[in-house]
Formats: sequence, C-alpha cells, structure tokens
Amino acid sequence: MLRELLTASHLMSMEQLPGAVCEYAKDVGVHDVLIYVADLQQTVLRLLTGKGHDAGRDPGDEVAEYPIQGTLPGRAYQTVEAVTGRVFDDGRCERWLPVLDGAERIGVIRVTIRTDDAQAMADAEYLAGIVALIIVSKGPYSDSLSRLMRTGPMTVSAEIQWRLMPPLTFANDQVVIGAALEPAYRLGGDTFDYALAGDTVHLAVFDAMGHDTAAGLTSALAVAACRNARLQGAGLVETGQRIEDELVEQAGGRFVTAALAELNIRTGFLSWVLYGHPEPVVLRGGRKVRELKCSPGTPLGTDLEIVPEVCTVQLEPGDRLLLYSDGIIEARDPDRHEFGFQRFVDFIVRSNADGMAVPETLRRLIHSILGHHDGRLDDDATVLLLEWHGPHGVPRGDMAPIKSP
Repeated sequence: MLRELLTASHLMSMEQLPGAVCEYAKDVGVHDVLIYVADLQQTVLRLLTGKGHDAGRDPGDEVAEYPIQGTLPGRAYQTVEAVTGRVFDDGRCERWLPVLDGAERIGVIRVTIRTDDAQAMADAEYLAGIVALIIVSKGPYSDSLSRLMRTGPMTVSAEIQWRLMPPLTFANDQVVIGAALEPAYRLGGDTFDYALAGDTVHLAVFDAMGHDTAAGLTSALAVAACRNARLQGAGLVETGQRIEDELVEQAGGRFVTAALAELNIRTGFLSWVLYGHPEPVVLRGGRKVRELKCSPGTPLGTDLEIVPEVCTVQLEPGDRLLLYSDGIIEARDPDRHEFGFQRFVDFIVRSNADGMAVPETLRRLIHSILGHHDGRLDDDATVLLLEWHGPHGVPRGDMAPIKSP
C-alpha cells in the first residue's frame, strides 16, 4: 500500500490525494479514509474532499468540520495519539489518528478497520505518516490547501509572513521547538525564524515598527538578512550588523526589535543578543523562572551604532527557553487590563506541570491570550519556545515526536 501510494504521489495533485488514499488503503483492510487538516489558528479540523478550494463546504454525508476542542478527532490532534470512535456490531470500529510531519501536526485521518485486525491498525498509522508527507510536499503550490486552512481573509502583510516562516514545530531527540503567532490573518511586523546546523540551533524573533504591509516588508527583509548572514557563518553580533545595514539602506527609516540566540544542543550552552527586545526567559524544573538579563543594543535599522552585549548561560536538561514579542504580555482585555508577564509565565509553568507537549502548550496559550483580549489583538503576539532534552536526548524508542519527556 505504502509503496504504491508513494509512487502515485509523484504525479498527484492535492485534489487527487483523498481518492488515491481510499483506493490503496482498502487493499489492506483500511476503509472509509477521510483526511482532515487543521486551520491556521488550530481551532478546527476541516475535511479535505478533493473537490478543490470549496473542499469542506459540501462533503455529502460526512462532517465538514470538527472543533479541535471537545471532539474525538480534536483529542487525537491534541494528544497525538490514536482515538477509537464508533464501534459497530459487525466487529469494525472507527479510528482517529494524528497526521504528523515529523513533529508538525497537520491534522488527523479517520479510518474504519476491524477491531481484531492488528496489522490493519498498524498499517493505518503508517498511512497517516505518508499522508502527512504528501500534504507537505504538495502544500507549497496548492491554493486548495491554503484556502481550506483559512477561516477568514488574510492581509498582504500576513501573507508575506506566513510564506517566509519555518514550520511551527520541529523536534529531534535533543530539542523541541514550537512557535505561535497572532493575529494570524492580520500579522503586521512580528515573525520568527529557526534553523539547525550540526550541533547548533539558531533562533530569532523580530518585531517590526508598525502594523501594516510596510511592517511586513521590513520584517521580511530582516529575516532574509539574518538567514543570509547565518549561512555565511556570521556570529550573533555580525548577523545583527548585517540586518542593520540592510534596513538602513532599504527600509526607509523603519526598524525592528530582535532577539537572536544560538544553542549548542550537545552542551546546552546558550548565547544571545538583544536589540530593544524583551528579555528571554528560562523555565527550570517546571517552575523556576529566570529572565536572561543582557545589555541590549538599539533596535535594528535605527543606525545608532550601539552594539549589544553577547550573553551566555548554561542550560540544564529539561529547561524551556522562551523568546517572545511584547504583544504577548501587553494584550489587554476590554477593561484595558494586560495579560501580563506573570500570567504568561504561569501558563507555561502549569502546562509543563501537566506534561503538556510544547505545540499544544503554545496552541492553548495563544487561545488564552485571544480569550483575554475578547478574540481580537491590537498588536502582534509571537512566542518561540525551545525545550532542551539534554546532550543525549531521550531514547528514540521512548520518544513521541512532540511530547515532553
């Protein structure tokens, strides 16, 4: 099944995926396959029907959309574990399985299999894996998928940002990285970046002046300059200078605040610099909080030539590092009360105590901030969370890709 589906996928469009999956899966006892993908804000799961950009609007007898909160498919998505649905009198049952690209949650699939068919159960899990790979490979040039994942209109600035950002989740046996941004459809100048090169993880969070398309362009220029410098082997301060030079020359007086960091995942040695940006936070032992104080430089693009201090700290296995923009803590409710730094940190601490995975922690954090702000943010809010497992990581046999150890 997997071999034939993989071979067929090379000349397959996104619209052809649901039909192909059903065709090949039935030969191994996996029937009635439905594919659901999460929307951009991870609020609902929407049916991929194979009918183009109207997918999910008229699927016949099938449910077009499930809330992630309070449903069986939503539970499979949140916990990253298979969930059994209806059980039929003839010995068949429905199973909901998470669709994962590495650590990135794409959505879920629903299958019908016999309860006594252990091989079909295993094959369904492998099927979910290859469905994820196909969706990711077809996604960059599929307007059908992009439209399906959106529940509202998107600004041009947000369009720029989402096209440039890396996946919201990455994990290997040594580190988990997760990110979240709001307002998803009206992003202005906030963005983030990360990359792994050998033993080094590079992290960056940017917050550009303004909340318009020009802010999005400024932030995009900062990310491009950051990546260009990084790929040429520049250190943190040199990377900041390269960003500064590009913004001064190209951005017409616009500037960004930034936090740039590097973590050696073999040693846990963290270095960082700040350019007018909030200080990073380390959570240790699930509760201890340490703000990483460091003399900052001025925001990039101001041409004031104040060089930041390069600061370092030794992380311990299990530490969580938070980089964030001021919109996270400055979000205000209708009575103008801020969400606040303490509430932000307490939320992460409680989630850690509950054993909640990094991606689910961030999904719930963002929804909590939106709830505090009555569903609408006046400023961008971005958080980048890294969890370091230690120099030896966690045993691969014991590792669920996006779960906390």
